[in-house]
Amino acid sequence: MKKQVWIDTDLSVGMKRQGREDYCDVDDGYAVLQLLKAKETEVVGMSAVFGNTTLENAYHLCQHMSHSYAGGNISVYKGAEQPMVLAHIETNEAVEALANALEKQKLTIMAIGPATNIGLLVLLYPHLVAQIEEVVLVAGRRKASDHFTIGARKASAPDLNFDLDNDAFRVLFQYQVPLVFCPFEISNKVWLQAEDLDALEQGDEACRWLAGHSRPWLQQWVAMDERGFNPFDVLASHYILHPQDIISEALQARLEAHLKDDMDGNTGDVYKQFLLCDRATAGYPVKYCYDVVQGYHEKLMNSLLK
Repeated sequence: MKKQVWIDTDLSVGMKRQGREDYCDVDDGYAVLQLLKAKETEVVGMSAVFGNTTLENAYHLCQHMSHSYAGGNISVYKGAEQPMVLAHIETNEAVEALANALEKQKLTIMAIGPATNIGLLVLLYPHLVAQIEEVVLVAGRRKASDHFTIGARKASAPDLNFDLDNDAFRVLFQYQVPLVFCPFEISNKVWLQAEDLDALEQGDEACRWLAGHSRPWLQQWVAMDERGFNPFDVLASHYILHPQDIISEALQARLEAHLKDDMDGNTGDVYKQFLLCDRATAGYPVKYCYDVVQGYHEKLMNSLLK
């Protein structure tokens, strides 16, 4: 039996950042494409969420990937355009579609943007938690001092999916949803470089589309003295397909407040929530992915090019 999967994503392939000239992340496109091509999974639905780009951009990109690379056979739904507001919880098209799908079957959920849609689902339909096999997310770190830095000047990047909606993670903990985290720690060990994009451009239409939009993203990293870029979200999709390729451990997760680490010149008075995972006795049990097996890069490229 194929693994039944729902994709919830803030797809931003080819989009420019709001108010800036640089480009948005492309790695979500790699994760979606890997699942669309896999024989081991059936994607039963795809929902858009705000995050790396606007909800509208993410929604249209989801539609594009479904129609162009999945024969239009995967229905796409519009989800949350902002973080959940606990004082005024509202459903949306994506939440209702996911609820309907879970009423019929158990699902693995790949949530590679803010977890807002999943948090709303759990609050509004708590009985459906039993239908969720796992939610695989790209978030978390071991210590508040574990910073994800890019390039020679060590530009510090945020734990964006978590930062954009802390409450969604609190809800997932509260309702005891089975969670898998694929954090910076694991994605920082995987690199895609110019020669990888060259290889993808020799592939099918989907690979060529993704490679073409990845060139500007690669150049942004190279301009910061990196040899390539980390395809963050693809670690989540690869875990769903081949968990034996992903090295993980059982840890306890919790939220703690610490000095904000993703801004220049913090004067010591700006704090934020951190999603920390370690072996403490208190916390919420999660599976924490931290490394890949030998030969992973070849496995990843083959999964995209097949």
